[in-house]
Amino acid sequence: MRTTSAATALAVLFSSAALSVVAAGPASAASARVTVPGGIVADGQRVFLGDRSAGTVLVADHSGAVLASVSGVPGVSDLALSDDGTTLYATARDTHEIVALDAATLDEKARYPVATDTGPVHVEFAAGKVWFTYGDQWDGDLGSVDPTVDPATGADPVALAQFPTEGTSIGMWGQSLLDTDPLRPGLLAVAETGLSTSSMAVLDVSSGTPQLSAWHNGDYTLNDGIGDIDLVAGADQVLVNGTDRDAYADGTFTEAGAYPAGLRADVARSGLVAQSTGTKVAVYRPNATRPLRTYTTSAVDVAWAPDASRIFTLVPGSGGYTLKALTDPTLNVPTLTVAAPSTATRAKTLTVTGKISATVALPAGVQLSVTRTDLESPSGKALAPVTVKADGTYSFKDVPPAGGKVTYTVKYAGDAAHTAVSTSDTVEVSRASTSLSLNNNGKLYGYGADVKFTAHLGTTYKNRSVEIWANPFGSDRPNKLIKSGKVNSDGNIAAWVDMTRDTTVTAVFKGDARYKPRTVEVTAYGKAKVSTAVSKHYKTAKIGSTTYYWFRKNTDPLLTTTMNYYAGRQQRFDLEVYYSGKWYSADSQYFPLGTNGKSAVTLGAPGESGIRARMRSVYVNGSSGDTVNSTAYGSWKYLYFSN
Repeated sequence: MRTTSAATALAVLFSSAALSVVAAGPASAASARVTVPGGIVADGQRVFLGDRSAGTVLVADHSGAVLASVSGVPGVSDLALSDDGTTLYATARDTHEIVALDAATLDEKARYPVATDTGPVHVEFAAGKVWFTYGDQWDGDLGSVDPTVDPATGADPVALAQFPTEGTSIGMWGQSLLDTDPLRPGLLAVAETGLSTSSMAVLDVSSGTPQLSAWHNGDYTLNDGIGDIDLVAGADQVLVNGTDRDAYADGTFTEAGAYPAGLRADVARSGLVAQSTGTKVAVYRPNATRPLRTYTTSAVDVAWAPDASRIFTLVPGSGGYTLKALTDPTLNVPTLTVAAPSTATRAKTLTVTGKISATVALPAGVQLSVTRTDLESPSGKALAPVTVKADGTYSFKDVPPAGGKVTYTVKYAGDAAHTAVSTSDTVEVSRASTSLSLNNNGKLYGYGADVKFTAHLGTTYKNRSVEIWANPFGSDRPNKLIKSGKVNSDGNIAAWVDMTRDTTVTAVFKGDARYKPRTVEVTAYGKAKVSTAVSKHYKTAKIGSTTYYWFRKNTDPLLTTTMNYYAGRQQRFDLEVYYSGKWYSADSQYFPLGTNGKSAVTLGAPGESGIRARMRSVYVNGSSGDTVNSTAYGSWKYLYFSN
C-alpha cells in the first residue's frame, strides 16, 4: 500500500529524529565502538559503522579511530555507499526510512520514507539505485530508491514490491540479506533468513527493474539456513555463510565447493575471502582449502578495504563491539620453530635445529638470521645466517662463550608473499661455582654495638662486586642494602651494622659470564637495652660491699624501667627478699612498656624496718611479647627499709 506524498511528509516530520553531527576529535581518539552493530562499509580512507541501539552512524579512519558521528537514524541496521562514494545510505528501521548522508561530512542529504510497518532492514547500492528489503516474516519483499527522482515533482523515488516474482509461489520470507559486487554492478544477491533452510536468488538489476537470473527454493540441498551471502568476485557464484560456494547458471544454483566451516564472510574485488568463524578470521584465496592467513580474534562482521590492504572487523567485548583493523591480510604467516638443548657446557659446541613452513610456498634458499643473547652480549650478537634446506629444516652450531641463560633468536625477514616471523629458545649454559663467606654468624652483642661484617669473595671472571644487606628482626624494618661495591685485592668488603636488634646479614654475588651467583647469610644477635631508675629513697649507703637505696619503712619505692621500645613489648619485674643470709624470690611479673619505652612500678611500703630487697628488669625473648631482641637482664637494684 502506498501513501500520498502529503501524508508521507507529515510522517517524516513527526516520527523522524533530526540528524546531529558530532565531531570526535583527531584520529588519535579511542577506537570506534558500537553497542549493537547496525552495518559496516568501508571506502579507501574511512570505515562507516551503524549503532542500532544508539541510532547513530560513526565514521572512523583505517586505524579504527573515530573521526565523527551523526545521530538521528533510529534503529539503523545496515549501510551502503553509492558507487561514486559520495553518499552513504542507512536503513532507519524504527522510523521506516532510507536516510542519505553526505559521506564526507555526514550531513543529511535526504530521507526516503518506506511505506511499511517492518523495516527497511538490509540495503545495497547497485545500477544507480538503492535496494532494500522490508516486510514481516510472512511477506518479505524488495524495494528501491532512485536518488535521481526529485519528490518535489510529485514523483515518488521509492518503489516497493520489486522482487521479480512477487505474488507467485516464489517469494522471500522476511527481510532478506543483500549483496553486490563492485566489479559487476548490475547484480544483486538476495537471501532469506530465519528459516531452517532458506531461499536465495541472484537478480540482474542493470536495467533498473530486477530480472531473476537464478533461484533456489530452500529445499535443504544447498543450505540449512542462511546468515550471510556474498557475490563471488570473478565467478558466477555466491558464498553462503562464509563456507559454501554455489554456482548459478540457467536459472538455478548448484554446489561448486566449500571453504572450511565458517559463519560469515566478505569477498574482496580480487576474489580473496575474509571468513569469520567466531574465534578467528581466516583469509582464503579463491577456491583454496588452506588459509592464506589466520588471525586469532572473534568477529561478528568483516569488511574488506577496497584495496584489500586491511580487513575491518567488529570484535565483541564487554558492553559492545569494537572496530579492529587486521593488517597485511594478503601476506602468509610462516611457522618457524627453533629447538636448542635445555642445558650445555660453556665453551663447548652445541647444535640448534628448527624448521620453517608456510601454507603458501616459500622461495627457494630462504636464509634466516640468528642472534645470540647472553651475559656477555645482553643486546644480542649476530651469528652467521643459516640457509634453510629444501624440506624447510635448518641447523647451526655454536660455542657459547658465556654461561647462564643463553637465548638463540631466529628470524625470517619475510618476502613479497610472507610476513616476517621470529622465534627463540633458551639454553642454560654451565658456570663454575665460587666461594663467598660472611663472618659473625651466631654471635651475641650488647645493645647498639657497632659490628663489622666482612664478606670474602673467591675467584670470579669479571664481576668483583658484592652487596651486603641487613635485615633487622621485626616487620617494621625492611631489608636494607648497606654496602655495595667491589671487593679489595684480598677479596674482602665490609659493612658496619648497629646491633639494636637481632639481625640477618646477607652477602650477594650476582654472578658473571663464567661463575654462578652466590648468596650467603648469617644471623647475629643484639640484646635489648635495659635500665632501671630508683626514686623516693632518702639516701644511698653500703651494707657490706653492696650499695643500697635507703627508704623509710612507710615509703613506696618507685622503680622506673627503660627499654628500647617495640610494639607489645613488656618487661619482666623480678623481686627478691633477703632472709637468713639468702635471697628468696618474692615475685616475678610482666608489665607493659609505654610507647616511650618506660614502665614505672610502685613496690609498696613494708611498714617495718630492717627489710632488705632487690629487683631487676628483664627482657625475655618470646615471653616479653616479641622476638626481635635477644634476652637481656638489667642490673639488680638493692633496697633497704629503715625507721
